[in-house]
Order: sequence, then structure tokens, then C-alpha cells
Amino acid sequence: MANIGFIGLGNMGAPMAINLAKAGHSVKAFDLSQEAVAKVVAGGGAAASSAQDAALGAEIIVTMLPASQHVEGLFLGNGASGGSQPGLLQHIAKGALIIDSSTIAAATSQKVAKAAEASGIGFIDAPVSGGTGGAIAGTLTFMVGGSATHLERARPLLEKMGKNIFHAGDVGAGQTAKICNNMLLGILMIGTSEAIALGVANGLDPKVLSEIMRRSSGGNWALEVYNPCPGVQEASAATRGYTGGFGTDLMLKDLGLAQESAMTVKASTPLGGMARQLYAAHSIAGHGGEDFSSVIKMLQKKG
Repeated sequence: MANIGFIGLGNMGAPMAINLAKAGHSVKAFDLSQEAVAKVVAGGGAAASSAQDAALGAEIIVTMLPASQHVEGLFLGNGASGGSQPGLLQHIAKGALIIDSSTIAAATSQKVAKAAEASGIGFIDAPVSGGTGGAIAGTLTFMVGGSATHLERARPLLEKMGKNIFHAGDVGAGQTAKICNNMLLGILMIGTSEAIALGVANGLDPKVLSEIMRRSSGGNWALEVYNPCPGVQEASAATRGYTGGFGTDLMLKDLGLAQESAMTVKASTPLGGMARQLYAAHSIAGHGGEDFSSVIKMLQKKG
């Protein structure tokens, strides 16, 4: 069993850390939210007083953070921005392995990996898909960038948190695969929401319409397990008031990463760009903290 430091205990990170603890690993967890830490402790983990404390003596460091700047700031410190705060790499033992499951820019993963390698520390980027339900059930999909050697070292842990593990390529490739997936997810959620909103405006029952489309050529993941219309699926974020899922602002961040990547390689992503604009408008309207499926609100007939 491994000694694991887990940093970042949000809607995804907390259940991932709990699944590692349930598997018998020693998990020392840290988050700025004491409530989140307490949840992991109740699930079998131990509380760390800081990120440095979580890393102390750990063979594996798992991170699940919101954005590129958080990952870079954690591991490299703020020296690049004129500060003097040291990075976590100084507190991680040589020979340890970092598994970063945040969704960030591939260039950030590569930058941190290079610094980690210089310190004798392994690194893989391993962003996930599967939502909070998948995190709780331990059925996530991991998209891994890094060496095959580091992946095989991480695999026994990844298998306790997910059921699908893909080696996308070198460091950063996992992030690229993730933003491609999330760009498609953002697009299909808007399309699904438009179709349901159109049917409801014409008097159709959203549950009946959703089942018709699910079993027809328009069938997709949103219709299967993440319907955007409240009351259609009992376990959906929509039925929980669009709480506890994947936030609109997080989707907006990922769509921004996709557009940045597209500009870098001169790829054409017109639907991705349009989806980003729609989620931005939805966020500005005050829905940034709600699950991204709440985008259906801006498409529904008013009055």
C-alpha cells in the first residue's frame, strides 16, 4: 500500500481520495476547505495541515486543482510573478511521483513536469472524465500523458479511482485529450438542451422526448445519464437544482483552453468557439456556479 498526499478535495477530488483510502492506501489530504478535508477523514483518510504536510513522506502526490495557475503556483511557487513563496517540489522526496488530475493547459503540465524531473521527481498529467457520479463510484476515465514507466507505477492507484485508463502520449497529451473531450461535451449539451427546449415549447413531455431521442440517432451521453431538464433523471444535477456537478465556469475554462490550443495549432473549431460564447453569456447572467447543464435555462421559452 502507498503513502499518498492528496491535494484538492472538490466535487471530484474528495471522492477520488476516499476511494484510495477505502482501497487501503494511506491518504493524507489537504484542501483550503476544512469541510472538504473532514469529508475525506470521515471516508478513511487523514487530515493534512498544509500542502507541504500532505507531501511530507508521500510516495505519490495526487492533485486535483481548478486551473493552470493553481497547479503552477503549487509546485513552482510564485517566484515567476515576483513573489518569494517556494513551490511544493522542494518538499517532495526524490523518487516520488506526481499524478496531476487537474484539467489545465498542456504547456503548464510540461513546465511542471520539466521542473519535477530536474528535482528527481516523476510526473504524469492524468485528467479525468465521468463526472461526480463516476468519481464516487470509482468509474472515471483517465487520460494520461507521460512515460509508460510512470503510468505503470500509477496504474494500481488509477484503477482504484477509474475503470478506463488511456495512455494518450507524452506529458501534456492527457490534457489535450481532455480539452477535446470537454469541448465536445459542451457542444452536445447545448444541442441537447436546444432540442429538449424546442420540444417542450411545442407541448411535448420532456421525459418522453428525451427517451425518444435517447433511443434514436440523436442519442448521446447527456440523454443517457446527464439530462439537462429537471425531473427527467432522478440522479442528474438538473434535478438537484443544478448543484454538485461540473460548474458552468469550469466548462467555460475548459472551452477557453480548447480555443487557445486551436489557435496555437491553427485548427478550426467554430462550434467550440460558439459554445464558449454561450457559456460565457450564461455565466455573466449569474449561472457560473451552477452545473453546466443549466445552460438549458437560456434556451427555454420564457413566459
